[in-house]
Formats: sequence, C-alpha cells, structure tokens
Amino acid sequence: MIQTTIYRTESGRIKSFTMSGHALLANHGNDIVCAGASAVSFGAINSVMALTGVEPEIEQGDDGFLRCVVPDNLPEDTQEKVQLLLEGMIVSLQTIERDYGKHIKITFKK
Repeated sequence: MIQTTIYRTESGRIKSFTMSGHALLANHGNDIVCAGASAVSFGAINSVMALTGVEPEIEQGDDGFLRCVVPDNLPEDTQEKVQLLLEGMIVSLQTIERDYGKHIKITFKK
C-alpha cells in the first residue's frame, strides 16, 4: 500500500508530505495506482518549482519513498501559490484513494 502523510502547520498550511510503499495493484510497470500517485506528486513538485521559483527540500529513497518540505518564511504571495499547487495535489491523490482505497492511504497530521 502507498502511505501518504500530509503535514500541516497549526494554521493549516502544508509544510511537508511523505509518500512510501507500493500499491501492489499490478506487476511493476503496469500499476496504475503507483503511476498515478507518482505522476501527481512529482507533477506538483515540478509545478511548484516551475511556477513559483521555490525549490522545496526533496528526499527520495527505496520502496517508493518521497519526502517534500516547503521552505519556511516564503513571501505571502509565493506561499499562497505553493499552497494552491499542493492542495491540488491532495485533491488528485484523494480521487485516486476514493477509487483505489485498498492500495493508497492518505493521512493528515499537524
């Protein structure tokens, strides 16, 4: 199962997210849940960098591990853009979770 955790500040802003595991819906290379989750998460990170100029801290590892941390102290207008892009990522991941909940789980933490 893909485990995704979204970490928010007390005010509700996304400060980071992690993703790890494999959906195990199909064989490697044919798993639409893994492909979808990867495309959504990497697409969001790429959008943040391309559209806002912000370079989040990114860590990748084994077993599908991805960690993304939004820098602190961004200008308010930039922060709003970053947040909108990451909230869009969450909506897309929740859509995948709704249809394939046995293979992907999203958790929110403060």
